Amino acid sequence: MEFQAKPPVEAGKFERASFTGNASEYFGIWIVNILLTIITLGIYSAWAKVRRKRYFNGNTVILGRAFEYHATGKQIFIGRLIVFAFLIVVNLLSAINPLFSIVTTVLILLALPWLIMRGLRFNARVTSYRNVRFDFAGSAGGAFVAVILGSIVAFVSLGILAPLASRWVWRYVFNNFRYGDRPFSTDPSLGSLYRVWILPALMFLFGAFVSTAIIISIAVASGTLTGGDGVSSEETVGMFAFAAFPVVVLAFLLYGLAGLFYRAGVRNVAWSAAKLDDRHELLSDLSRWRFAWIAISNVVVTIFTLGLMRPWAAVRMARYVNEHTAIRIHGDPGQVMSSIEAAGAAISAEYMDMEGFDFGF
Repeated sequence: MEFQAKPPVEAGKFERASFTGNASEYFGIWIVNILLTIITLGIYSAWAKVRRKRYFNGNTVILGRAFEYHATGKQIFIGRLIVFAFLIVVNLLSAINPLFSIVTTVLILLALPWLIMRGLRFNARVTSYRNVRFDFAGSAGGAFVAVILGSIVAFVSLGILAPLASRWVWRYVFNNFRYGDRPFSTDPSLGSLYRVWILPALMFLFGAFVSTAIIISIAVASGTLTGGDGVSSEETVGMFAFAAFPVVVLAFLLYGLAGLFYRAGVRNVAWSAAKLDDRHELLSDLSRWRFAWIAISNVVVTIFTLGLMRPWAAVRMARYVNEHTAIRIHGDPGQVMSSIEAAGAAISAEYMDMEGFDFGF
């Protein structure tokens, strides 16, 4: 049940991205970032993020050129400092009067769409390819509809309208994204989104049905529902919790697998429906099984190595995603990119002093 809207690269003119970094190289950056962050009580984490983003962007290559990341640690640190100060004020006000917590919660919810929009714009403008910056022109209102309202719709409908919400999000992101003066666009088919939704939905329902049936059976057998003979209520509850724990873990893993399947499937649909400048086609052809296996095994390996294999896991996922992302340039790639580069140079220069701060959203 894999979605593949376009033929594989080998059969056409798609150019795949690649990741040229390796785990041992990134481990050196990662371990220094961790140690300096600990020594500075978290302050260095802003500069650590810059080093990490520059490494991954600099090793993401397509059409023979890599991406660049231009944010500074100072920008990220100031943004985090503002958020940290705000949280302190919120907690102080809540301690003075619990009613303030209601007001601050409402303010956060109202500000969240703006923060999401600013985060997307910041990350776009500090990223460049062939000396041309990206941009994001979305509004806070659009973020509210796509992210906040979409999440509510998906939740209230028990996931039935999740493909509709996903469509809103991807259209908001792609249709407001720019490369220099050239717009991106996507209009993923709702039918295609529902086709990649079916399997995760069935997995979710199966997990819910099986876990509920098993837990009820365990509860009945342990006397939680029927009453036990000569066994204290505390012992009965303890036996029930011990027996039900593996079921909960398995259900959680199944739900996580369903989420990974859905995430990869939606990405395939949205990216494969996307275009740059309404001409040049994008492609994503992730295998949902392979994507889920990499994500889950990365978590397991990272946990069992106490985090030391985290660089290997990050590089492994980046390499797989890049290798299954591609673009098809209509026309001579050199001429097309040169024209975009020439038109986008002036816009990129304007962004040098406009990025602002990264608030971490």
